[in-house]
Amino acid sequence: MKMPFKEFKFDSLQEISQEAASLGLKLSFSENTGVFRRKVKIGGLEIPNSLAVNPMEGCDSNPDGSPSDLTIRRYERFAAGGAGLLWLEAVAVTPEGRANPRQLRITGDNLDEFRKLHEKMRNISHTTYGGGFHPVVIMQLTHSGRYSKPTGTPAPIPACRNPYLDAAQKLDESLPVIEDEELERLEDEYVKAAVLAKKAGFSGIDVKCCHRYLNSELLSAFTREGKYGGTFEGRTRFLLNIIGKIRARLGKDFIVTTRLNIYDAIPYPFGWGTDRENFRKYDLTEPIRLVKILYEKGVRLVNLTMGNPYYNPHVNRPYDKGPYIPDENPIEGVNRMIKGTGEVQKAMPDMAVVGGGYSWLRQFAPYAGAGSLEKGWAKLIGFGREAFAYPDFARDILEKGAMAKDKCCIACGKCTEIMRAGGTPGCVIRDSGVYAPIYKKACKSLEVR
Repeated sequence: MKMPFKEFKFDSLQEISQEAASLGLKLSFSENTGVFRRKVKIGGLEIPNSLAVNPMEGCDSNPDGSPSDLTIRRYERFAAGGAGLLWLEAVAVTPEGRANPRQLRITGDNLDEFRKLHEKMRNISHTTYGGGFHPVVIMQLTHSGRYSKPTGTPAPIPACRNPYLDAAQKLDESLPVIEDEELERLEDEYVKAAVLAKKAGFSGIDVKCCHRYLNSELLSAFTREGKYGGTFEGRTRFLLNIIGKIRARLGKDFIVTTRLNIYDAIPYPFGWGTDRENFRKYDLTEPIRLVKILYEKGVRLVNLTMGNPYYNPHVNRPYDKGPYIPDENPIEGVNRMIKGTGEVQKAMPDMAVVGGGYSWLRQFAPYAGAGSLEKGWAKLIGFGREAFAYPDFARDILEKGAMAKDKCCIACGKCTEIMRAGGTPGCVIRDSGVYAPIYKKACKSLEVR
């Protein structure tokens, strides 16, 4: 039974454990934060600890798609933060696939700027933690599909028609879906971008397949005709073709991974990983089947998430403040993310799964993460919006065994408000010197809370 929404008001681990238990949730908490020192092997590379910075878009590239000073500042802070896995935010593979005019995009012309960014991250990590500390750095590659907005004006490229998302976006019924021939062309654009990422020094790439961007939407394309829709084989074809082509081109020592939605929370036949009778429940049969195929194709790392930040954001980032009040206690959303990820990890014990959904727990997040690692529900614990607020969270967990309450993300949603208003997101509360003025400028009609 779902419990009413309520904001975070916990002063002790015991209180939050009791709250979870009262809801019938089986969250596992452990104060053994030493478990985060576990190293994780991915092919020929080794992630030096079990903490990750998940991809969070700053929407602040230069006009040519290269990292701006603000982008560089963000990744310098992440590199100094101590996480063993650093996941670069979405980098568009084509101009028309950008989610906004300031989304990163790697090209032959700006390759050196990405190379310099990677070198800065590596050098800062070495300077801070010694030359033996080598974080693994992944570049996320994307095409925004129905959420494309390359010039600042919506220019959607849907993979299939979806009455729920179409209505939310107010899409014209005559808008065509992307054709098979264009998808075939895009497969090779991903390969080109992956080649550039390797030249820039990155450890690997992520073929982004989450949050209902193009690749993710294809997984749910039950109603799409042609070879990229309908059957499981058709709906997964685009992702698997891209991964296969990149591995064939760049070899087994270059990491190829995906940030993968395992549950969309949209009714069948328009949702992926959704129970066909009750869309409020997940059915991981197909997502687990896909992860098994990925493993057979040589993928050894996946980063799992849920929901759609444009449609049901409480599913992938439980919050205190957001665009609507969900019909559930946020801790239920945290549990769903952890439980769902755990089911995939248990089904694929040799796959290194990055789990997320911990930020709402604030200073108690390390104990939930440690409990997940001990239970085998993930092999790495990732933080997204938390990293905006608290870029050195990993260092504090590893060195102090805890996160500082006054440095944590408070799930207020202001970083998202900036992005939706067309600005450059960051933490308005914890990084106020930089982002409070940006927030005020981008959100003129909003009262700063």
